[in-house]
Amino acid sequence: MLIVIPLLISLSPFCSSNPIQDTFRQCLSTNTNSLTQLPNIFFTPNNTSFTPLLNSTAQNLRCIASYAAKPEVILTPLHENHIQTAVICAKKLGIQLRVRSGGHDYEGSSYTSVMDPPYVVLDLAKLRGIDVDIADGSVWVEAGATVGELYYRVAEKSKVHGVPSGLCTSLGVGGHIVGGAYGSMMRKYGLGADNALDAKIIDANGNILDRKAMGEDVFWALRGGGGGSFGIILSWKLKLVPVPETVTVFNVGRTLEQGATKILYKWQQVADKLDDDLFIRVIISTGNIPNTTQRTVSTTYNALFLGDVGRLQGIMKESFPELGLKKEDCFQMSWLESVLFIAGYPRTVPTSVLLAGKPAFLNYFKAKSDFVKDPIPEVGLEGIWERFLQEDSPLMIWNPYGGMMGRISESSIPFPHRNVIFKIQYLSTWMNPEKEVMNKHVDWIRKLYNYMAQYVTMFPRQAYVNYRDFDLGMNDKNGDDTSFVKASYWGTKYFKDNFNRLVKIKTEFDPDNFFKHEQSIPVLPLKSRKGQNVLKRFKHKKGKKVIHH
Repeated sequence: MLIVIPLLISLSPFCSSNPIQDTFRQCLSTNTNSLTQLPNIFFTPNNTSFTPLLNSTAQNLRCIASYAAKPEVILTPLHENHIQTAVICAKKLGIQLRVRSGGHDYEGSSYTSVMDPPYVVLDLAKLRGIDVDIADGSVWVEAGATVGELYYRVAEKSKVHGVPSGLCTSLGVGGHIVGGAYGSMMRKYGLGADNALDAKIIDANGNILDRKAMGEDVFWALRGGGGGSFGIILSWKLKLVPVPETVTVFNVGRTLEQGATKILYKWQQVADKLDDDLFIRVIISTGNIPNTTQRTVSTTYNALFLGDVGRLQGIMKESFPELGLKKEDCFQMSWLESVLFIAGYPRTVPTSVLLAGKPAFLNYFKAKSDFVKDPIPEVGLEGIWERFLQEDSPLMIWNPYGGMMGRISESSIPFPHRNVIFKIQYLSTWMNPEKEVMNKHVDWIRKLYNYMAQYVTMFPRQAYVNYRDFDLGMNDKNGDDTSFVKASYWGTKYFKDNFNRLVKIKTEFDPDNFFKHEQSIPVLPLKSRKGQNVLKRFKHKKGKKVIHH
């Protein structure tokens, strides 16, 4: 029996936040045997551990700067029932929940907010169990575990199994898979979300549901529909895939003076058509020409090949001789070691660093994304170089598609970006906390993005939801439900035609729109829900609790 707590929606933002903290604490204590009395669970801004905890997995320093909003409370649950209680109390009190499992979160929507309602952060970092079942060919992984931990625990059990998931090892698995989750084996096996077999979530009523209980529509929505819209991911069941005992990797750099423009133009023509075992991404940055103060643009071809160096050389000689790959450029290693190599770690770093669970690279940054269907001509590349040389620390990463990615239907899961050559990630990074400095760099990346419009997908101009970009639009700042039309502006960029289905599922599964943030999936207005054939109904077994382990 729940005790009724007075609603706090009418609290003025200028009032002390203590009433929100106090009533949330009281509700939690009433419902979970004095949960808040447990040490290191409930943190307010008055607690000395609050700021270090808030900053602990924030990869984008821009989102924890002094001018960024901070939560009323951070809760670090130890058990699923702690999360259930937090959901029930937040819903009762009219407080927004932000759920963090430790990923990139480029705009920080899991721990900061540009919306008005008060919010509480659920940090799932203490829920990081991993259960590898080689015989079953699967692994259950809790939301707070990192991609690096997942890879390490699988490799502990088998040298010939891997997981097709992210390139960045500090990503929290919970939020990673919900956006799609691409990595260096995507051309061979598809995305992490393509290889998800089951999930365990908590819905807006505090119920624990697995795939069977939530229904196939909701399970579809979770695999690429973006985080923070349908429920709280507790754990994922992911398919294990075969990997060779020895793989081959390389980094080959080419500057403008070494013919980088023509080589990159050729890469665009072959990257998606290469052998499925070969993944070659391009990292584009600036630096000085050796022994001079003159700047240039550098392209680095960063690759994983699921095979030996001899077969790799044959493929490269036939398909991409322009790169000039030599045998001494290549290194053979275990798949687990290749994870560190691709992520940019020095070769002397042991694989045990994957258990650290913390981001290794921190800075202030702004990011954007695009998808490309036709090669960008050399004159277009030269326009990029011109803009790159005007910025302090610009970065682009071009990720090849093709292979398995092109063989999966756009509607198979919400992630629709299948029939493209490659994806572009744009980044501007800096280390000065001043807001004026931020504005300068953000202005630069927006201008580059505008320039690129002529070379990328249009109608819609596509974007990757795990690289959230609030420039594309946001939900209503006051927390009210946003119109379908307004949300479509960014929704179709992330999900194309799948956005319509996501909205229908959201409206049925979370009709009160409890799970919301700046770019969460909206609900249809009540009058639309009552119209004939507006929603495709689906089965949802309410209230059923399911335990897997």
